[in-house]
Amino acid sequence: MKEKTTPTQRALNLWAIILIFWSIYRVNFKLPDWFDEFIAKPLVFVLPVYWYIKRYEKVNFFSALSLKATKIKSDIFMGFLIGGLFYLAAILANFLKYKKFIFFNRSISDPKLITLTIIIALATGVSEEILSRGFVLKRLYQESKNIFTSSFFASILYFFLHIPMLSTNPKITGSLLLFFMATDLVLSLIISFIFLGGGSLILPILIHSFYNIAILLFI
Repeated sequence: MKEKTTPTQRALNLWAIILIFWSIYRVNFKLPDWFDEFIAKPLVFVLPVYWYIKRYEKVNFFSALSLKATKIKSDIFMGFLIGGLFYLAAILANFLKYKKFIFFNRSISDPKLITLTIIIALATGVSEEILSRGFVLKRLYQESKNIFTSSFFASILYFFLHIPMLSTNPKITGSLLLFFMATDLVLSLIISFIFLGGGSLILPILIHSFYNIAILLFI
């Protein structure tokens, strides 16, 4: 007798399909960042999750992802606080590398370009956290009830999701590639613990976004 597919297995099957489509897209198309974050990722990452929730779980999309506004003030405060720490860490990293204080990437000096960079970073945080934390991690934890194993496994999947992005970016090679791989994994673990501990996806989105902003603007 064929064993019935569990909800978690079904969700992971969807994640695997998303990874395949995302990998094909990244390898074959070299489009601007704004297209990736505003069009490609919502279509590849978010739309299948929306379909899955409506098709199989039949619940409210936002509640299914723990997109709650109940603690939004404290989430925003903590997000900006952690974002400030990212900023200080970027300044320290630049000081250790160049022996001088660099407060932002001077190649990005146009206010419009800075604004677009910030918006792109926010869009990245939303789409990736919806898929990796709100969808995958939440369902892994609902089945295992173990914060450590579910966070670790979800972070490994998050790491795999970034391989197509990192491996197809000509600007990221050598030690820089290893750095981003390591920080992606560590950051994912931390955000996973925060998400499961707080129960809201808002703060993980903000942390992810501020990390992206620090990388794009200050390193």
